[in-house]
Amino acid sequence: AGIDVSESPVTPSQLAELLNFVLDGTISAKTAKELFQEFWSQGSSTPPGRSVSVPTPQLPLGARGDTQVFQSIALLIESRGLKQISDAGAIEKLIDEVLAANSKSVEEFRAGKEKAFNALVGQCMRATKGKANPQQVNEILRRRLAG
Repeated sequence: AGIDVSESPVTPSQLAELLNFVLDGTISAKTAKELFQEFWSQGSSTPPGRSVSVPTPQLPLGARGDTQVFQSIALLIESRGLKQISDAGAIEKLIDEVLAANSKSVEEFRAGKEKAFNALVGQCMRATKGKANPQQVNEILRRRLAG
């Protein structure tokens, strides 16, 4: 943006909090990027420990409108339902359902068609509206298909 880092609309603590949520699997990198863009576009340089003013949870990322104050990015993530699904049991159940409903893709994958695997991953992500942890989906799905 051609500005000095000290003029950044995203504070170091906001950036660190976003990165920590990616590292611990709470949100995806894609979600963190969207939140970062939103904070950047709002020009909010909220000091650490202060409230962050963001659009209401009903509005999509980047939308303008009435604002609601959140005490932290954690509350923002929770209120918008942005948390990633990382519960292995829930993902396993979902994968079992996707495999049962997509037997043709399973057969194609076992016949050596790697694109069929990607189609199954897509079905899993679609079923969770993109909220499942993609690494876990890939790992569990490969394990299920090998067994």
